[in-house]
Amino acid sequence: MFSKACEYGIRALIYIVYKSKDGNKLGIKDIAKETGSPEHFIAKILQTLSKQGLVSSTKGPNGGFYVEKNASPISILDVVFAIDGPNPFSSCVLGLKECDDTHPCPLHDNYKPIKIQLVKLFSTKTVQELAVAVSEGNVLTNILNHQ
Repeated sequence: MFSKACEYGIRALIYIVYKSKDGNKLGIKDIAKETGSPEHFIAKILQTLSKQGLVSSTKGPNGGFYVEKNASPISILDVVFAIDGPNPFSSCVLGLKECDDTHPCPLHDNYKPIKIQLVKLFSTKTVQELAVAVSEGNVLTNILNHQ
């Protein structure tokens, strides 16, 4: 559903929120290892997320990436928009160039309400909520370090 970059970005933010709640700052190597992401790729993704203000970073020997404990909630949709752009759900489910309400593909009318529900879900579910679910063991334990 999401681009690989977006998947890695969401997992990285979950991991960063999960680990930085006690003031820890995380390096690229650790984030890449724990999220199953290539180092160079996750570095570019985190640079994008940092420019968008979704994650903070500091340089130096004690530096790294972090999210403040009292940071504003980061919706999944915020991450999707930051990485995949403002209209990630506007494309046709069959990949057709011209698919809209006036020129629908065979699945358009069935998929449109699903897209609306996905946008609603991703705009209300936050990275912080997902990190809490991971820390409480309420989700798959392999959400991090997923290959």
